[in-house]
Amino acid sequence: MTVVVTGGAGYIGAHVVRLLAARGERVVVVDDLSSGRAERVGDARLEVMDLAADVAVDRLAALLVEVGAHAVVHLAARKRVDESLTRPTWYYRQNVGGTANVLEAMHQAEVPALVFSSSAAVYGAAGAGLVTEDSPTSPMNPYGETKLAGEWLVRDAARAWGMRCLSLRYFNVAGAGWDDLHDPAALNLVPLVLGRIRAGLPPLVFGADHPTTDGTCIRDYVHVLDLAEAHVAALDHVAPPDGGSGDHAEVLNVGTGVGSSVLEVIGAFASAIGSPVVPEVLGRRAGDPPQVVASVDRAADVLGWRAARDLADIVQSTVAAELAAR
Repeated sequence: MTVVVTGGAGYIGAHVVRLLAARGERVVVVDDLSSGRAERVGDARLEVMDLAADVAVDRLAALLVEVGAHAVVHLAARKRVDESLTRPTWYYRQNVGGTANVLEAMHQAEVPALVFSSSAAVYGAAGAGLVTEDSPTSPMNPYGETKLAGEWLVRDAARAWGMRCLSLRYFNVAGAGWDDLHDPAALNLVPLVLGRIRAGLPPLVFGADHPTTDGTCIRDYVHVLDLAEAHVAALDHVAPPDGGSGDHAEVLNVGTGVGSSVLEVIGAFASAIGSPVVPEVLGRRAGDPPQVVASVDRAADVLGWRAARDLADIVQSTVAAELAAR
């Protein structure tokens, strides 16, 4: 099978590319290299392309036809929440416009299957209890809004053109499947804590008076290699060997179903490095929900997939990749 992976030179994408290549798939990567790195794609063919550009539809459609693509895994997107707040129109052009271009190119090239990278940011301030795929969607920032709009586009393309599509709502992705594929950006708690420790500074805790077991916020952290394996399972679901049938769109959470508090994450780092880590506690941040944890039963039922790694695995792999990079 030939799979085109957009954003395949990035943190998550490179893990997906490596797993697909390891099982013998032909992989073609499309990436603008704004945050991705060419050396991450291994032997996969790399096409440098801005998917939000006006010429992207024709260029991508021609590439899909040339390589005989059977499916697309669409991970290319901007993903900084803070940046989306200051550049909302650009985020919509990049994320929603880029997804629209990918879908149009797939339609022109008659590529029938798509796995779309979405986000738990579509839920916004989730309430108490596990977040299911049927929970209300109310994004709190333009980034989350663009991901929800992307899901709508994917659903409508499946209905209009008979595609088989699956949108994966990631929770908090961290860790490293291989040392050379570590996360280069500090966009969630795990790399942020490591960055503070590395700089000789105390990790920051925003609020220790939340209605949780230890007063700090609880989140669902999923190992990046588990997430990559979920993509492979999703690909097999939308592009089975028999070809399947079209007009099929689903949305699935990708998490562990287990929450970890900020203090538990910091404690995991203390265990991994073998020395105490004392945080600095600050006031709450506006808009921080006390708990966001995925319900993962639907992914298990549909894909036969569950996360196999826990918080300790995430932190240990993060520390090991940091040491290997020195």
